[in-house]
Amino acid sequence: MKELDFEQYIREGEPDQKEKSIAWSIATGLQQVDGLTPSPYLYSLAKRNIEGEISIKEVKQLIESYYESRKNRTAEEEKEREADEVSSRITELVEEKSFSFNINQLLSIHERLFKGVLFRVKAGKFRSYNITKKEWALDGDTVLYAPYELIEETLRYDFDEERKFNYSKLSKEEIVDHITQFVANIWQVHPFGEGNTRTTAVFVIKYLRSLGFIVGNEPFKTNSWYFRNSLVRANYSNVKKGIYSNLDFLRRFFRNLLFGEGNELKNRFTHIRYTEKITEKSHKSHSKITVNLTRVQQNILEAIAEDNSISQNELAQKLSLARETINRNMKKLKDMGLIKRVGAKKNGHWDIE
Repeated sequence: MKELDFEQYIREGEPDQKEKSIAWSIATGLQQVDGLTPSPYLYSLAKRNIEGEISIKEVKQLIESYYESRKNRTAEEEKEREADEVSSRITELVEEKSFSFNINQLLSIHERLFKGVLFRVKAGKFRSYNITKKEWALDGDTVLYAPYELIEETLRYDFDEERKFNYSKLSKEEIVDHITQFVANIWQVHPFGEGNTRTTAVFVIKYLRSLGFIVGNEPFKTNSWYFRNSLVRANYSNVKKGIYSNLDFLRRFFRNLLFGEGNELKNRFTHIRYTEKITEKSHKSHSKITVNLTRVQQNILEAIAEDNSISQNELAQKLSLARETINRNMKKLKDMGLIKRVGAKKNGHWDIE
């Protein structure tokens, strides 16, 4: 089975089907933040769950049994296992109505998402070491995360301040500004060795719902990687390069999420090398984001625009280039956030971002 059309259930399904579809849509979309894609098997189970044939508990059991039976898994299959197991767990958590606004809830979410899945870190435990991460949006530089010794103290301060905050007299713009800053703050702490963005996203979804917000699924379904990159840009400054922390990207995401706005959320917008040029058209100013591409990369984008299901072999033949050259340049285009693969390798297609 290809990716499931969750939107059809959301538009036409019964209330229970709609609720489950929103949860699955968010859960599978969030795997983008770590470059993961759920398997066709996961989507077949999601369909059965949405239609009431099996419970979410049974989905989790079936996924676990499925991968246990495949002992000699390839690296690709191991990534699918993580995507499948974590997707089912996110779905379960998003559907649950219970929530407590405290640090233990954050720890609990991380444990429930990654216990038995991420063996490189301790699920549900704060990291005991300092970390750096090379970020695509920063040209390989890293955000400065909180020192491990101060994780709990920093989170406790942020949670205490948020607990005292009063939303009642804020405008829509002020609500988004405050939520944006709060989420950026807790993500910057990066309390876990891995799985921080997915944990933060689930926590924030449940927190916003506890405040009475209706949290849509579309931004997390299609723009999860943008969400992560916007968190990166919200917490990065390099005065020497003239780069300063920027909350605008994350603010646009939350305006779409909470108020259904149609702000364009393109990954390339978040890259530090993208520049904003003002041009005149019909006597109105508008912005255009540009980046330098090689001739080969431009030709690849043009070919995909003509036929988004074109294969790398077909691209190599069309452009008279070695397949290795096509593969290398498409990887760069994916890393730059300009293209992404949608669906399975055989039957999927390319989206130009």
